[in-house]
Amino acid sequence: MKKMIITALALMVTVAIHTNAQNKGSNYQTALGVKFYPGAGITLKHFVKKDAALEGIGYFWNDGMRITGLYEFHGGISGAPGLKWYAGPGAHIGFWNDKYWKREYGFVRRGNAIIGIDGVLGLDYKFKGAPINMSLDWQPSYEFGNYGGFYGNWGGFAIRYTFN
Repeated sequence: MKKMIITALALMVTVAIHTNAQNKGSNYQTALGVKFYPGAGITLKHFVKKDAALEGIGYFWNDGMRITGLYEFHGGISGAPGLKWYAGPGAHIGFWNDKYWKREYGFVRRGNAIIGIDGVLGLDYKFKGAPINMSLDWQPSYEFGNYGGFYGNWGGFAIRYTFN
């Protein structure tokens, strides 16, 4: 996991050095970075409209991985330039290893993939004068199938490099 985080940070620094499209204002179009909790993930966020964005997140941790796609509605917060609230729907697919199933349920499950739907509610801040964006959100989800159900422990803190 440390190797993945170091690689992602190195990629962000390389892109930052070589790009001429740095966004210095309070808004941005695309951002790439890392998201923490649970585990660590890579996040790419792209605005498709002034007030709507698509976000893809790849989470990786010792028990497996989870790929999530979100459609986020954004709104400004009066008196706070660069700060926006966001909320929206999404979906995910996860892959858990045998150690997870053995530890949590006492047996190894055939087929380690699971799908689910997500929601997201959070705050997004773009630093004026720097190509940096940060967000903090809660991402409840519902997984389908055996041993699925509601999970309220997803979400996290992201830091991203922004592009126009």
